[in-house]
Amino acid sequence: MQAAYLNLAIMPSIEVQTIESLRQARPAFWGGRGAGCRSTLHLEPAQVQQAVDRFKRFAPLLQRLFPELQASGGRIESPLLAVPAMQQALGLSPAMGQLWVKADHTLPVAGSVKARGGVHEVLEYAEQVAQQHGLLADGDYAQLASEQARAVFARYQVAVGSTGNLGLSIGVMASALGFQATVHMSADAKQWKKQRLRARGVQVVEHEGDYAQAVAAGRALAEQDPHCHFVDDEHSLSLLLGYAAAAPYLVAQLAEQGLVVDEKHPLFVHIPCGVGGAPGGVALGLQQAFGPHVHCFFAEPVQSPCFMVEMLAGTAALPGMARHPSVYELGLNNRTEADGLAVPSASELAADVVRGFLAGVFTVEDETLFRHLALLQQTQGLQIEPSAAAGFSGPRALLESAAGQDYLQRQNLLPHMQNATHIVWTTGGLFVPDEEYARFLARGRELLA
Repeated sequence: MQAAYLNLAIMPSIEVQTIESLRQARPAFWGGRGAGCRSTLHLEPAQVQQAVDRFKRFAPLLQRLFPELQASGGRIESPLLAVPAMQQALGLSPAMGQLWVKADHTLPVAGSVKARGGVHEVLEYAEQVAQQHGLLADGDYAQLASEQARAVFARYQVAVGSTGNLGLSIGVMASALGFQATVHMSADAKQWKKQRLRARGVQVVEHEGDYAQAVAAGRALAEQDPHCHFVDDEHSLSLLLGYAAAAPYLVAQLAEQGLVVDEKHPLFVHIPCGVGGAPGGVALGLQQAFGPHVHCFFAEPVQSPCFMVEMLAGTAALPGMARHPSVYELGLNNRTEADGLAVPSASELAADVVRGFLAGVFTVEDETLFRHLALLQQTQGLQIEPSAAAGFSGPRALLESAAGQDYLQRQNLLPHMQNATHIVWTTGGLFVPDEEYARFLARGRELLA
């Protein structure tokens, strides 16, 4: 069953009707680019390249620390997969282009897209500490796995606030290097993620309340310790650039598949969004690579549409609303089975970076996440977690909603849709326990039936 999008064309204002759909926790679509938004923070390609280069410098060390990276030479990457059976099951005609999956749900080390940004920030901090202590005098990064290096890192702590996947990424990488690692987790974080961290020797501090409260508590504690580095998902440029480092590899993968991206061959990327750092970084990297020919859409749960609310704040649709609002201001409860997406307020950093070029945001019901999770397993044999399924609603939301049609018309894309490439970014799932995934799958199959 496909979510029904309201016929916005007959309403006096698309944005006003979008807000009404948001308030009622119904699927909504907002098309952004060209709507008068301007980015307030400009990042250069050289900054993204620095993150790419850092991953390359650390590759020998990563290969030594994580046996699963032996085959890739220490590179943390995921495949780009054609999914024709899933495209057919979703009812997407070849006339709309071809559907692919960027399979970050298989990323080694952390098992999610967070392996990019989270690992990058820990590596950047480790590089700074190592240089301060003269551990990289000869430029040999592999030696940071030595007992000498671990003894130095053990004097420092890396902390983060997370609903799950970022905590896994930070905790696993920091503990592997020998740092003291602490993850502050909200009450809605999955129990198996807490257990996996504790098994790695990571201290897990549980907080009542939502993601924002866990982050705030972790940040406050970290400020009291000069030897503690707090990974701030809401404000970290290092995280965002780590995610952006995915772009050059995707560019190469598209070329290997013979997929052209230009004015007549548009690229649409549909990626789940929590606080916004991961999709914001990916969108930044792809914007630098493809300019106006890539169209990135963020996917959010209907109860946690923090990024769409952030984009609409201050417009005619949300007059008088605070500059940095939360979903609670719309009467929403921020409760969703997509734990990594249960965020009440968007990252101001990510919003500032993408505001001028973000194609749009759409929202998805939890039931749709489970249906698409089951469909993906049934058609392609791929196993993901519910939050990673959010992007699969994107192509039909774009093509069938009035707001989506309005976007395609404004961007002069309708004549070129048969040449389009749609990429759904699956963001997590590799380490979901079998019994947990079985429950996900059973629920999805029941909804499909």
